[in-house]
Amino acid sequence: MIIERAVDRPSVVVQPGARRRALGRTTVRGWMFIGPVVLGTLIFNVLPIIPTLVTSFADWNGLTAPHFIGLGNYQEMFSGADPLFSRSLINTIVYTIGYVPVGIAIGIGLAVLVNNRLPGMPVFRALIFLPYVTSLVAVGIVARWVFSDQYGVINGLLAAVGITGPHWLGQPGSAMAAVIITAIWANMGFNMIVVLAGLQGVPETLIEAATLDGAGRFARFIHVTIPFLTPTIFLLLILQTIGSFQVFALIMVMTSGGPGDATYVYIYHLWYEAFTLRKMGYASALAILLFVVLVAITWLQSRLSRKWVFYQ
Repeated sequence: MIIERAVDRPSVVVQPGARRRALGRTTVRGWMFIGPVVLGTLIFNVLPIIPTLVTSFADWNGLTAPHFIGLGNYQEMFSGADPLFSRSLINTIVYTIGYVPVGIAIGIGLAVLVNNRLPGMPVFRALIFLPYVTSLVAVGIVARWVFSDQYGVINGLLAAVGITGPHWLGQPGSAMAAVIITAIWANMGFNMIVVLAGLQGVPETLIEAATLDGAGRFARFIHVTIPFLTPTIFLLLILQTIGSFQVFALIMVMTSGGPGDATYVYIYHLWYEAFTLRKMGYASALAILLFVVLVAITWLQSRLSRKWVFYQ
């Protein structure tokens, strides 16, 4: 017969001082990693807001001494004295509505497509991601060639089947559509990679259980995969919304805000006021307003996310 004896073991007591020192070392190591990022964000993103805010209350052309005018620049925006302000804001909203949901949906579709180990799939992923790491100026130049009404690829394909293609960049409706299509193509690789990372967090056991319960592939995707992807979709929604309000390079290269004011977006208007009309104070007011709008949109998205984003 085996007799077990309880042996009293001395308990280990962690002194409060040792605990504080260990926590302090962990904190220091953490700041060593995130410190450069925080410092860079403060220097290049946060601190410039202060002089921009001050300049927004002045009439300044960038050369002479600024003249304080109080809320004059903001009154010019909202009084209707600048008709291009409202036009640029509307165009930016149209661009955002056309770009963000479609871009995220395509990113999800591509991520599901490449989330397997078929031969050649890494090369396919790299090809999809390639436009994202390419200069937007280069992407815009290629897009102008693709959408050209005379020698463009799209109109060439349409002509081959007897269809006369439109003047993509010369008509108001099609010009904005061409810019949106180009932006989706340029950023779909980023959306794909982010969603692909989110797919790795979907438990295989739940998918197997749903399969055993008779759920088809589409049902498993809607009721199992999508709920686990909602945090990833929420992240993309915030990032792409902010990015869509800051679109500039593609507009500059492809349309220069035209035809007319069809693609005259907010950041293009800000650039035009600052560097063409030399109204630095008014451009600073436009920048501050954009900052406030983006903060408000992000806050609203965060509030609404509580109803549809599910965390494990």
